[in-house]
Amino acid sequence: MNYLLTLAYDGTNYCGFQVQPNGRSVAAAFQDALEAVLGCRPDIKGCSRTDAGVHALGFMLNFHADTRIPAAKLPLALADTDTKNAALEAMAVALVENSDAILAANKQDLAAARGRISDVMLDRLALTPARLAAMAKGMREVAALPDPVGAVLRKIVRPNGLLIEKTSVPMGVIAIIYESRPNVTSDAAALALKAGSACVLRCGRDAWASCHAIVNALRCGLARAGLPESAVSLIEDTTHASANELMTANGLVDLLIPRGGAGLIRACVENATVPCIQTGTGICHVYVDKAADLNMAVDIIENAKTSRPSVCNAEEVCLVHKDVAAGFLPLLKARLVDARATAGLVPVDLRLDERAAAIIPGTPAGEQDFDTEFLNYILAIAVVDDVDAAIAHIARHSTHHSEAIITADDTAADRFTTCVDSAAVYVNASTRFTDGGEFGLGCEMGISTQKLHARGPMGLAELCSYKYIIHGSGQTRGGSAAKLQNPCN
Repeated sequence: MNYLLTLAYDGTNYCGFQVQPNGRSVAAAFQDALEAVLGCRPDIKGCSRTDAGVHALGFMLNFHADTRIPAAKLPLALADTDTKNAALEAMAVALVENSDAILAANKQDLAAARGRISDVMLDRLALTPARLAAMAKGMREVAALPDPVGAVLRKIVRPNGLLIEKTSVPMGVIAIIYESRPNVTSDAAALALKAGSACVLRCGRDAWASCHAIVNALRCGLARAGLPESAVSLIEDTTHASANELMTANGLVDLLIPRGGAGLIRACVENATVPCIQTGTGICHVYVDKAADLNMAVDIIENAKTSRPSVCNAEEVCLVHKDVAAGFLPLLKARLVDARATAGLVPVDLRLDERAAAIIPGTPAGEQDFDTEFLNYILAIAVVDDVDAAIAHIARHSTHHSEAIITADDTAADRFTTCVDSAAVYVNASTRFTDGGEFGLGCEMGISTQKLHARGPMGLAELCSYKYIIHGSGQTRGGSAAKLQNPCN
């Protein structure tokens, strides 16, 4: 397919339009951007030559590509940092400006979902003025982060003089399938845009009205900034059919990220034919060691379990060393059950193994309780013999999301952090910190529980790919430069 484009550029830092052997040209910069989008480096023909430092408002050029370029892909790959940051600011402003429409749509979603989902899940679906302000703040935080596109990740100079640069490039089109969390809409859009990619969003039916209103606002911001509205797209169909189409959209989707429950993630991992990142079903553990400060342990577990039980970094399992179980478990019950009931809050349902049940009252743990992401006010508790038994329990039951040890023993802490194979491993802190914002990433696209190509909170760097750019001066393999290094051959 032949493309004809009109290009405007500032030529201050370029040696002219045409490719030059000893300087950076506009054509070379444009070829780099096209290569990031197409996967090949097309030959570009300009309407004329220009001198160094010359600017252009309407420079015509054409090139041929064997594949069709998605409409939103090219402008985003070419957008410079200032353009992307201006778009993010415009999107954040539009989000706040349209808060009345967004909150009205959210009320519609909440009314339709009430009675079908739990109160905890309703809280996850709910938007408030404060939550909308936090979403806008998250977008501005992404704008303030360094631009990952074009960053040289590694530079190698070979003995033959070749300069090899491992360079970050846009992923292309990122698809996100998510459920009833409207804030994911703005997080995903902001991260994809800053990483130079278009995003295709497919939300769950419970959040449709909210997400639709949010996307309308974000697209207003994109239009104000001069970027294509199609850079952020929301699929209207919330049936399984649309999810399946995204999973198999080879050649159209460069990366698929599912954010939701175990069923959604399993379906994507098993059925996707496009590259897919497995994200966080969170069966998160907190282990209370024999050397733990017990009051600290109660505070941490209260936060990890009750601050927001519907999220993937909430604690689901508590493991307690046998030497402190008799003293610790009554303290924990007093805080999570008795004090909450007295305060009119939902008490935590403690699911106890036999050893824990011999110390405090609660619900006997069922066969699946240590393998369940409750996303509710439920906590499974087991008593273990030592740190190695805790590590072994986690290895059997963890989803490799986030685990914590509470201890004053450095040796126990080192063994735990070394042996526990999860994306985030804490010492004396709540698992609730596994979050892009808390990690200084602005916001996150999800929590990856796999090892390739991303692990843990996925920020800008994890939403880019890379390529190797090699600069030479006439080197040939086995040529004169190589022979100089091997004079005996």
